[in-house]
Amino acid sequence: MADKPVYEEASIDGQPPKLASIPASDTTVWADASPLLQAACAGLRDGELIHGDNFNLFAAMSALEIMDPKMDSGIVCTYYSIDEAIENGAAPIPISLDSTIDVRCTIDIMDHLLACEAAWHKGHSLAQTVFSCIYLLRLDRTAPHALLHSYCRIIRATCKAVVSVVSDARTHEEEDLFTMTYGLPLNGDGDDKCLSILNAVEETISRQLRACKATSSKRRLPEDLEPLQSNPNLEEGFCKALLCRLRFRKHFFHVLSCMKRPQGRGLESARKHIASCLTELESILKSADFLRSCFDESCEGDIDDKTTASGFEPIGFDAMLNSRLSAPTPPRAIKILSWKKAVEYFVKLLHDLDVICSYSLDPHLESLLRFVVQFQKSQPDLVARSHLQLLLVQDGKLYGRDPFFAVINKAAALPEATKNHDIQKNESFLQLGMLVMNLLKILCTNAAWQRRKLGKFLQDWRVIYVQLELAFRNEYGEVSSSSNDENTCMKIFQHILLWVEEQTYWIAFRFLILGFELELYSTGEYCMVYWYLYAVLIKLTEKTHLMMAVSHDTAKRKGKKKKDSPKDLARESRIPPAVLFLQCYICLAEGLTMYLSRCLLL
Repeated sequence: MADKPVYEEASIDGQPPKLASIPASDTTVWADASPLLQAACAGLRDGELIHGDNFNLFAAMSALEIMDPKMDSGIVCTYYSIDEAIENGAAPIPISLDSTIDVRCTIDIMDHLLACEAAWHKGHSLAQTVFSCIYLLRLDRTAPHALLHSYCRIIRATCKAVVSVVSDARTHEEEDLFTMTYGLPLNGDGDDKCLSILNAVEETISRQLRACKATSSKRRLPEDLEPLQSNPNLEEGFCKALLCRLRFRKHFFHVLSCMKRPQGRGLESARKHIASCLTELESILKSADFLRSCFDESCEGDIDDKTTASGFEPIGFDAMLNSRLSAPTPPRAIKILSWKKAVEYFVKLLHDLDVICSYSLDPHLESLLRFVVQFQKSQPDLVARSHLQLLLVQDGKLYGRDPFFAVINKAAALPEATKNHDIQKNESFLQLGMLVMNLLKILCTNAAWQRRKLGKFLQDWRVIYVQLELAFRNEYGEVSSSSNDENTCMKIFQHILLWVEEQTYWIAFRFLILGFELELYSTGEYCMVYWYLYAVLIKLTEKTHLMMAVSHDTAKRKGKKKKDSPKDLARESRIPPAVLFLQCYICLAEGLTMYLSRCLLL
């Protein structure tokens, strides 16, 4: 026994554990640890802990408390292994010998997987949501069941695609558990053929549906086509229920694939598949009445809280089977969304993705920032925001095609010819490009993370302004202001310095506004916050007005006009709409500040 590592385990009632649950192998021997634990408990006072010499605070925070259901990840398991669950009939193949029940149970599994997927998107562990399905954990066992096998394959491929998107966007820090796969079988051989397998099953069911609709003797059921189940009165309803679920999976996988194409080349195709997904989701909702009426059995509890359209509990799931894979963290209580809420989630997700796909990929940074801020008002979830970020920032370029110096060049109202100037190789300009790229990434995070990061980000913009100003003085401090020759580098510095100031105040404004959206300010802080807004908006208005004046001057010189026409003079005298809008904000902030200050005095 000295040659083998010993793994000890105590049972809940103090009795020796059942060795049949986890059988010993050539390298493991199970021993009853109950006497050891009881002796340790008798010798410990409250607050004391048994630990080794290298135990530290971090380890203490990550420690598992044995026998505590909230901390011990292995205490509340129905089955201790996948093989044990299969041996006990938790995931039978076929699901039922009655073909009608088999089809209904397959649809229940599909619906529950949809609910699990929505719960995963909401931030729960992949191991305890989608991969709580035992059929997914042993996918090779489903091969004899073509319908279930094709659906599980497309589910696994979809999960892999979503994990890839969120990981590439690096927005998963909001939900640390989202991209953790815990060694789950997410990568499988032949997953690249999941669509062809699904299409074959879909075609078979489509032929069956057409046969069901046939009323003339000339269109009888082909001899090589077997019905899905034994009740001919239910055949058409089951075919429709299955087809809409399979087609939704197919189109949703296409959406994810198309949106990941470089430089937004797949956005138009993605919109078509999004429209198809929404149509299939409507059909899925309509199928609920049929699924609930085709069986005489009544379901206990509120049907709206069920995770399946039929209201029956799905077969082949155990949420705690993978709970130990999440160690050293304690097991989390997983609340799977109801079937209706899962459908609602996917409808909203698809609408958010459609908004992203409908964006025109405007190279103007001001329009882009306005679009992202407006998009965030709909409170999109992590998957949609990850897709947006990957669309905006690809290979260190905007949309994967426009260098950030060229984007800054356009935003700073510089001539088109300067976008390829060698000054972009300057260290300060390289850092500025990184700041703009990081700003777009930050704006794609959720509101809480966004505000937290913007607060730290303000200092970086102030530092880059100082660096650019010092570089400008070092390079052009001795240039005579009366020189008639325009220096291109000097012009670039002057325009970009002004633009950096404007962006800094815009970030400060966004930071303050997010505090209102997150309801962070107390009543006593409103007066101070509005005063801050007033000060920031005054400066932002000044810089915006200056930028527009510079932009107009650049356009005027580009047109080589010798004399200003009366129309041009009138246009110059007007206040630009963007400045007027900021002035309205200023008046609002000033008025609210005065109102709140008087209320406080009273």
